[in-house]
Amino acid sequence: MQTGVLLYEDNQTLREGISQLLADSADHVLVGSFSNALQVERQVKELKPDIILMDIDMPGGFNGIQAVRKVRTFDRETPIIMLTVFDDQTNVLDSLFAGASGYLLKKHLSDHLTEAIQEVLAGGAPMSPNVARMVIASMHKYPSTGDDPYQLTNREKEILIALSQGTGYKTIAARFIISIDTVRTHVKNIYQKMQVHSQLEAVAKGRDAGIV
Repeated sequence: MQTGVLLYEDNQTLREGISQLLADSADHVLVGSFSNALQVERQVKELKPDIILMDIDMPGGFNGIQAVRKVRTFDRETPIIMLTVFDDQTNVLDSLFAGASGYLLKKHLSDHLTEAIQEVLAGGAPMSPNVARMVIASMHKYPSTGDDPYQLTNREKEILIALSQGTGYKTIAARFIISIDTVRTHVKNIYQKMQVHSQLEAVAKGRDAGIV
């Protein structure tokens, strides 16, 4: 089954380029493409995408970060990857804490977009390398409380710690001698207990609670 992609991008040339990139992949189908996110709630509810690609800087007085917050008021499951030229800490962290599942710089799209889509659908958090370093550095600044209010099992804690170190699912599976499907099940349970929808939110909450 093809993955339904909903795209928000105000630059027409880039929007068409991304549309063509998706069209060239047998695994993806573009269910909608818009230059702004003013009607994002209606569009997401009607089109029911499997994943959303969201630009940050869009016209109409309603940017991509605001759009992510809006989507998360009624849909906490559909992954959202930010597509942007901005790699400053404010935009990155605001996007991720609004509920974005990943963050890719537009200059990396042609090489990494389809791979990032597959990664986020598998429960990962795709990010351009410099963005990942920025997020990890910012998380190190948060003080730990030394408590676990989420009642994670020992294995769930081990996996959350591994995720905080940027470890991929395959490596986690090999480390604990379990299958990748088992890793995904543990991650799903972690998300449910912590009431988050992305790896980055789970790591951030885990760090605040002193788990990682």
